[in-house]
Amino acid sequence: MEKRLVLLVDDDPSIQRLLRAALTLRGYSVVVAGTAKGALEALDRHEPDLVLLDSNLPDRSGFEVLQDIRSRSTIPIILISARAAPEDRVLGLELGADDYVTKPFHLDELLARIAAVLRRACRNIPRQTVLHYDHVTIDLQNRRVYVDGQEVRLSRTEWALLEQLARNPGRVMRHAELLSHVWGPEFVRETYYLRTWVSRLRSKLRDEEPHRVIVTRPGLGYQLAEPIAVSA
Repeated sequence: MEKRLVLLVDDDPSIQRLLRAALTLRGYSVVVAGTAKGALEALDRHEPDLVLLDSNLPDRSGFEVLQDIRSRSTIPIILISARAAPEDRVLGLELGADDYVTKPFHLDELLARIAAVLRRACRNIPRQTVLHYDHVTIDLQNRRVYVDGQEVRLSRTEWALLEQLARNPGRVMRHAELLSHVWGPEFVRETYYLRTWVSRLRSKLRDEEPHRVIVTRPGLGYQLAEPIAVSA
C-alpha cells in the first residue's frame, strides 16, 4: 500500500523533529515546511494527503494559509495552535479546518486524530459516481440531476454547490468551506448567501421539509444524506 503523505507546516525545529519521527514510525511519509510560502509551494509540488498546519507562522497567520488552501483544495487540514480560546477554535473550523488541536498536545491523541481525519477523507466520492436517493439521482460525471426520472436544469452555481456536497455524502460541510469552494475565500462569512442558494437547490430537488437530501446541521453547515445506492 502506498504511504500517506503528510505536509507538516511548523517553524519550530523541535516540533518538526518530534512529529516527523512519530509520523514516520506510524508509516507516513512526511514533507516539512517552516513558512506559509513554503507550505503553499509544497502543497502544489507534492499533493499531500493531509496538512498539519500551525496557526503561528513567521511570514503569515496559519488562519490565512488555511483560507488559501481551502480556496484551491479539499485536502484534510488539522490546525495546531497555542490559541485555545473557544472563539479561535470556532474560527479555525469555520475557515475549513477538519480538526483543531491545541498546544501542548498529547502525541498519541494527535496521531489518532490524523488517522480519523484521513478515514473520513477516504470516503470522498469519485467524479464518475452516480448517487441514488428516493426521488433524486445525481450523476457527477455527466453533471446531471434527475428528480422522479426527469432531468432538472441547474445553474452553474447550483451545480457547483451540489457537487461539493455530493463529493462528500454523509459528511457535514461547514459554511465557510462551502462558501470558499463555490464563491471564493472572500465570501467565507456570508452564511446568508449560502442559505439562499441551498434553498433554491432544495426547491429544484423537491427536497421539502423534513429535508432528506440536503440536511441542515445548525451552527455548522450542510450535509448531503447518505445515498440509498451508489453506482458507477
